[in-house]
Amino acid sequence: MPEIQPAIVERDEQLYAFVRGSVRMDAFGVIGDRLPEVIGWLAGHGVKLAGAPFFRFNAIDMDAESEVEAGVPVVSAPEPEGDIGIALLPRGRYVTVTHVGHPDGLFGVITELRQWAEREGLEWDMTVVDGVERWACRLESYLTDPRVEPDMNKWEIELAFRLAD
Repeated sequence: MPEIQPAIVERDEQLYAFVRGSVRMDAFGVIGDRLPEVIGWLAGHGVKLAGAPFFRFNAIDMDAESEVEAGVPVVSAPEPEGDIGIALLPRGRYVTVTHVGHPDGLFGVITELRQWAEREGLEWDMTVVDGVERWACRLESYLTDPRVEPDMNKWEIELAFRLAD
């Protein structure tokens, strides 16, 4: 695996629509498969998208269930409906890195990213409670449209983890 090239960027608040779920990492499709539902709901309400769809990891427990949102940045949003909510991603400093390849390769990239941040003396906006990581904002954005590029080995996926203030 080539060495990662992280960057530290400032991000503004970003409005987004989402569905939230509690999911085991080995059954991620339970939440992952809901992204098209959110995109379809937004299209049905005439809402313009403002970026790539993403997963927001609010609480991560690799041995049990994690709280994850399937979200899409939007320019504006109608009233929430059913399981679909509207929220803001927080402004702040984020470490970002782009992975090109199958999503299965993200585990290695995340490990490298965390090691890099430790070497750089950076602190995540995250706390650990009873072995569960609770993140202020940890995103996995899918920059490649699978309808255009179905080969998952060619996908571009951006990780963006918020740093502590």
